[in-house]
Amino acid sequence: MAEETAHCIACSTTNPQSLGMRFEMQGDRCLGHYTPTAEHCGWRGVTHGGLLFTALDEVMANWLWLQGMAGFTARSEVRYRAPVATGTALRLEAWCLKQRKRVVDLQGQIVDERSGEVVAEAEARFMLLEGPPTLGE
Repeated sequence: MAEETAHCIACSTTNPQSLGMRFEMQGDRCLGHYTPTAEHCGWRGVTHGGLLFTALDEVMANWLWLQGMAGFTARSEVRYRAPVATGTALRLEAWCLKQRKRVVDLQGQIVDERSGEVVAEAEARFMLLEGPPTLGE
């Protein structure tokens, strides 16, 4: 794991609070998996929408990261299509819509692995860093 992501709330292997997400590129898509636990609910066994947005943001950011780029979310729009029960195995996917010099537009979705239903989706614009990220700046 890169030092830059050692404390990441979504994908760190050393942060005890991490959601434990892992990502890989398959063709032109970044894929990952996440199974929300009972501690991730918003109400009565339903996964908190903020955590679903975190998963979408993370899979899109990892589309960049796994191709040697780093950037920050400039804006994002999310659409929730169905409630997600905690304990549901989810597949995270992201792909590039458009890339310009320092701007990349990405799309992501969360799919219920059992039913194949898209439960949430997002489009986001990322601003690329010109150099490696530095903490404290």
